[in-house]
Amino acid sequence: MADAALRLTTLAEELLGDPLPVRIRAWDGSESGPPGAPTLVVRHRRALRRLLWRPGELGLARAWVAGEIDIDGDLYEALGLLAGLVWERGSDRKSAAHPALDPRLRAAARGLLKLGGPLPPPPPPVEELRRRTGPLHTRRRDKEAISHHYDVGNDFYELVLGPSMVYSCAYWDEAGTLEGAQRDKLDLICRKLELKEGDRLLDVGCGWGSMAIHAAREYGAQVTGVTLSREQAAYARKRIADEGLTDRVEIRVQDYRDVKDGPYDAISSIGMAEHVGRVRYREYADQLFSLLRPGGRLLNHQIARRPEKDESAYRVDEFIDRYVFPDGELAPVGRTVATLEQAGFEVRDVHAIREHYARTLRAWVDNLERAWPQAARCASAGRARVWRLYMAASAVSFERNRIGVNQILAVRTPESGNSGVPLRNRDWR
Repeated sequence: MADAALRLTTLAEELLGDPLPVRIRAWDGSESGPPGAPTLVVRHRRALRRLLWRPGELGLARAWVAGEIDIDGDLYEALGLLAGLVWERGSDRKSAAHPALDPRLRAAARGLLKLGGPLPPPPPPVEELRRRTGPLHTRRRDKEAISHHYDVGNDFYELVLGPSMVYSCAYWDEAGTLEGAQRDKLDLICRKLELKEGDRLLDVGCGWGSMAIHAAREYGAQVTGVTLSREQAAYARKRIADEGLTDRVEIRVQDYRDVKDGPYDAISSIGMAEHVGRVRYREYADQLFSLLRPGGRLLNHQIARRPEKDESAYRVDEFIDRYVFPDGELAPVGRTVATLEQAGFEVRDVHAIREHYARTLRAWVDNLERAWPQAARCASAGRARVWRLYMAASAVSFERNRIGVNQILAVRTPESGNSGVPLRNRDWR
């Protein structure tokens, strides 16, 4: 009798203490759950063994990346339902009990063991970065982390990001395109920095060179871009040569901590500070401050998380750490502002654009899904699944205000107190 789906649904509801809002379709063809709801497809019982050995997010992530589970139906709706049931549950719910002490959890484990079999757990998918040892955010470890995320093939990123090759939140109007919204974001940053002909701009974490090209071509800036990714640097240099901008733009494979050729008139740091980590963030702020001339401006574009009641309890998401951004950490926007001020900056503007990132991520997911066979060939089927889940789940997180993104404009205001920021007349929006 094919009844694996009903048994899985019963186990999940006993474990969670709530009705399961999604359907389940099991490897034996059986289905269970609310009609019309998105369906969690469990293609192989091997997924249950992963959950037995690594309960929670990492076990689910490994099964997803390996293709052992999937979603049939609206992926965003499914993630929203599961987020509301699991990730956003209060700490006083039944699920907060310690697994070793809760008889429900022990009974669920026994049920999974019967369904999944007592065999050892499958090895993690090859796309998973193996756990690193030693202190966080050394130069070597940061370089390895950046390589894991960015050196997966420029062809893959072209499919996901589109022609702009901008890997950060776009700036949308109501009826815009992704390409236009990314162009508008780059122009917004240039205007906030008040770039003009001949200004020296340092672009920290320059990616594939889009900001450097825009600043040089549209504003006449002399740009130095730094990245730890050799693949990004090679791609950016070719684009710059094709644009005829080699006399205006230099791309270096260099750690931001090793940049010594200041002062610069302006610094852009777009989607880079998330890699810095809390143990290095003050060093990051001090370094950028030291590289700016008095009166120079910094535009720090950075994802932020909501504050924790107990900040010492903050832990990096396991799926993101193992598969997407190794060692990446998010900070509340208030902490970022405070750290920049402690380094000597005067923070002049904080522009929250959370909803823009949700729309950007949905556009990237659309790109990926349209080019799925090619994307799987460029990287791997597992890597494509990593990105589909990561981007869709992130879109839901931005939409539900679990995370946000902010552009922080800061000035190295001189002792005279003249920030150079006009009293009004700000054409930033």
